[in-house]
Amino acid sequence: MTDMRDLRGVVPYLPTPMTATGEVDDAALRRLVDHLIDQGVHGLTPLGSTGEFAYLDFAAKERVVAATVEAARGRVPVIAGVAATTTREAVAQARRWAQIGADGILTVLEAYFPISDAGVVAYFTAVADATDLAVTLYTNPNFQRVDLSLDVIDQLSHHPNIVFLKDASTNTGRLLSILNRTEGRIGVFAASSHITTAVMLIGGRGWLAGPSCLIPRQSVRLFDLCEAGDWTAAQALQRDLWAVNQVFATFNLAGAVKAGLKLQGFDCGDPAPPQSALGPDAVEAVRRALTRVGAL
Repeated sequence: MTDMRDLRGVVPYLPTPMTATGEVDDAALRRLVDHLIDQGVHGLTPLGSTGEFAYLDFAAKERVVAATVEAARGRVPVIAGVAATTTREAVAQARRWAQIGADGILTVLEAYFPISDAGVVAYFTAVADATDLAVTLYTNPNFQRVDLSLDVIDQLSHHPNIVFLKDASTNTGRLLSILNRTEGRIGVFAASSHITTAVMLIGGRGWLAGPSCLIPRQSVRLFDLCEAGDWTAAQALQRDLWAVNQVFATFNLAGAVKAGLKLQGFDCGDPAPPQSALGPDAVEAVRRALTRVGAL
């Protein structure tokens, strides 16, 4: 397995499969993990945005991480999500995920009240200090009350365990500013909100994204073309795949991925309430996008 600190490539944000009674569906998760690894993905992220971390209690999160680690069996690294409104809870998650066998941590700061830059730095530093695992910072200004400023990212990039940033801002210029400011201390991964070929062109390492669950083979092909420097072929494939990103951005994040996976024969249940499953028109839009890229 690749050393976490050398990680490059396609790392899908896993959905959290749920039974009709609201329990984590271990069997469905194992089946999906096997499928994604067989398709060539380079890592797996349970408890990202697509994994509905905001709707799960500690016990459910623990089960998701454990089931993913068990299913992966060391074939690819597992980067488990840590998200909390309190530093104490985030540290507890990080330590537990490390005990379970996660290979890395993806860390999110949830917030209700505003937090100063010093408070943001303290939160992420505490998570990074909690284990020896490589930490990926996650920033998504569309959903987070507190974003990470360039100054904060620069400060955190000096921590020996903080090695990556996953950015979902849609602002590719910001990514280049981060790369320039941190001078190689931190590797940047894109989200589905970015044009991934553009991120790879400016020095990105790959992407952590929910849609890659639906198009893993095509995503790996896109990454390989970028790594080979075949930008003409990469951009042609990127244009085709962009329809899937657009569907993902239009509808409920988890709902779109779960609807697409169900069309592909992977029933992961419905999004956790109070979210709703996609309606017929939305499911049809997902079907059309997947058909267009040969994923159905």
